[in-house]
Amino acid sequence: MKSVPMDETNLKDWLEVKAKQFASPDFIATDPISIPHKFAAKEDREIAGFLTATLSWGQRPTILRNAQRLMDGMDNAPHDFILHHTQADLKPFSSFVHRTFNGLDCLFFFNCLQQLYTTYGSLEQVFLQAQDGEEEDLGPVWFRFRKLFCGEQEPGRTGKHLPNPLKGAAAKRWNMWLRWMVRPNTEGVDFGIWKRVNPACLHLPLDLHSGKTARTLGLLNRNQDDWKAVRELTLALRAFDPADPCKYDYALYGAGVFERF
Repeated sequence: MKSVPMDETNLKDWLEVKAKQFASPDFIATDPISIPHKFAAKEDREIAGFLTATLSWGQRPTILRNAQRLMDGMDNAPHDFILHHTQADLKPFSSFVHRTFNGLDCLFFFNCLQQLYTTYGSLEQVFLQAQDGEEEDLGPVWFRFRKLFCGEQEPGRTGKHLPNPLKGAAAKRWNMWLRWMVRPNTEGVDFGIWKRVNPACLHLPLDLHSGKTARTLGLLNRNQDDWKAVRELTLALRAFDPADPCKYDYALYGAGVFERF
């Protein structure tokens, strides 16, 4: 794929314009972020966001429908459900299916989340525990987060839904969820409810659309959509805005999806 000839100044200007164009409340309705936007409490948004992000691959209408099924099954009170669910409460989820994410995976996630909230009180605290002061590369952080998430449980088949960047996984859905939690609510899209995590540490949630746009613009040379590509693209975007590199996710993804850039 040939890159578009554009000098650094023009490229930054283009990214800024497109980020402002797509990072608006109009973006919410058809995006997975619309699910956690239905809640006001921090813990509900954390859980709804985490579960929705986990399901975020495939057609967006299907993602939204199945994510809402999860919320409905939890009586639209995810934090209360995670803390207090019984084995009987879990039975309806045994038949849940979203692509390769099935009822067994669902129950594993619920049990892990219950342990985490009982121990740490919030997923922000779990992430801070995993971060351990490390901000430059989220790869080791996500690896530690994954270990904390599973705790003493062996993930088995559910492990494929728990990305491990140290084995090359791009961790697109976790990076997207982290963007939702951390980026300031300046545009009314992301929540900015994790005040102790620096937006500068965010990594781009690389997917097919943002990757194609980035390669066309000459921001990404690596062909594989893996963790090395995430790092390469994130470092390129930090050159334009070190404090908030992931605002450009809107530019790359929006141009790729809505304008077929």
